[in-house]
Amino acid sequence: MGWRTKFVFLLIVYAAGFATAVYCLAPTPDPKSGKPLQMAQVRSALHSQELIKSFNAGMHKCVELGKEAATEAAKLLRTKMNEAAKSQSKG
Repeated sequence: MGWRTKFVFLLIVYAAGFATAVYCLAPTPDPKSGKPLQMAQVRSALHSQELIKSFNAGMHKCVELGKEAATEAAKLLRTKMNEAAKSQSKG
């Protein structure tokens, strides 16, 4: 496993940890909100599939963006290293 893969993996783990912290620290809803609990559960169940699809698409976009960024960073580092090697061989 290359360093780029590890870096993207750590970014994903960090983001998941941050999301978990926000979820845990968010205030709970007021139990006397006026809506029956069963109706709220039905609505959340209907929206949960949409949320899962949206989250899945977002994660795939994030992974692709991470791969592209790692590739561009590797190209930039490679050119800089080649420039540094050429300047050392001349000097």
